[in-house]
Amino acid sequence: MKNFIITLVFAFVTQAFYAQSAFDKYDGQDDVTSVIVNKKMFDLMSKVKVDASDKETQQYINLIKKLDYLKVFTTKNPKIEADMKASADKYVKSAGLEELMRVNDSGRNVKILVKSGATDTQVKELLMFIDGAKSEESVLLSLTGNFDLNEISVLTDKMQLPGGTDLKKASKSKR
Repeated sequence: MKNFIITLVFAFVTQAFYAQSAFDKYDGQDDVTSVIVNKKMFDLMSKVKVDASDKETQQYINLIKKLDYLKVFTTKNPKIEADMKASADKYVKSAGLEELMRVNDSGRNVKILVKSGATDTQVKELLMFIDGAKSEESVLLSLTGNFDLNEISVLTDKMQLPGGTDLKKASKSKR
């Protein structure tokens, strides 16, 4: 029984840390632009003094208090893009993410997947993968925390994230 409990705890701990390391291999690679923001940075950003009458900025501050990690990787390299797609597909299966939205527009494929929280709009994890069409960049975005999907449009506006317009559409479609 003791071995069973140890194995169970190890499985949960491994799963929790897998999200942090599943895409880290792209950080620092040639031909990959990466942006990684961790909980400490979100905490620092949330301490910025803002004008209380600026509702949008106040919403942004409230959202970033709920975030743990943001990782964005972009590339135009077809070989790396194929590896990113394979890594994302493998991660989706192992992490239990559900598809929120899929768009195919002029050869550009966008997939947005989430791990739901306590309510329909509550999200623990959001994963977005955009296949680059022709000369466009491929984008892999991972966002973890405990946030409301309706708040995402504020984040995409303020941080100017690649694929931000697709995330806005997803947040509107889930309402």
